[in-house]
Amino acid sequence: MQISVVNQENQVLATSRPCGYGVALEYTQAYQAGDTVVLSVEKAGLFELQIDECLGKSVVYLEEEARFQIPTEASKRTCYPKLAFTGDCHLMTLTPFSTEMRRNLALNAYDHHQTKGIHPHASANVETRGEMVFAARNAIDGVFANHSHGDYPYASWGINRDPKAEMRIDFGRSVIVDEIRLTLRADWPHDSWWTEAVVTDSNQVRYVLPLAKSPLPQCFSIAPTSMTSLTLGELKKADDQSPFPALTQIEVWGTEA
Repeated sequence: MQISVVNQENQVLATSRPCGYGVALEYTQAYQAGDTVVLSVEKAGLFELQIDECLGKSVVYLEEEARFQIPTEASKRTCYPKLAFTGDCHLMTLTPFSTEMRRNLALNAYDHHQTKGIHPHASANVETRGEMVFAARNAIDGVFANHSHGDYPYASWGINRDPKAEMRIDFGRSVIVDEIRLTLRADWPHDSWWTEAVVTDSNQVRYVLPLAKSPLPQCFSIAPTSMTSLTLGELKKADDQSPFPALTQIEVWGTEA
């Protein structure tokens, strides 16, 4: 396995070395526009990944080659801690990971629009004004702060008032799901909320989730089901004056298939 940093011309700037139980790359330069972290593994599977110390480690499913483009523009970093991807000292690590434990299969702090080959991956048909603080990736980053909205730590999935808004999570492989949890943004009275949502899995099975006005995770058990993706949609807004319902986190609990 290997971690590399390449520039926008795809020239290799640095590569990892064996370290501990995997590999590590100490990158001692400031990132430039177009810099990309390339992750290469012999076989697709689960790995514990760290690209930035501020975001820590995430268990992700990697394809044989995966890419994470560094968000160097300030407007692309508003959903991250302020020191993330800044400075001239960065520690990246990659370690094989194996588990039969039940866990949140949707969690991935290293997801964003330009990632390739890193799962789970969140996408949506609408994100408020195209701003990173309202991107779908915010709903799977593991940050539950939901009593405000905007820059980190209050990033969320914003639907731009679109009643047909949908978010999709791709797992990159089959997983066994037994529970779905939603945490709504709770910046009331600025925010509204949803009274109902529907999750549709890759088998086209629909799960209707009744929701309450609550700042806490709302949990919905389902029969253990194998799936490769799911879509959250058919969002029914509460009958109140605010036009701004939003999602802080979606958790998908289960095990590897």
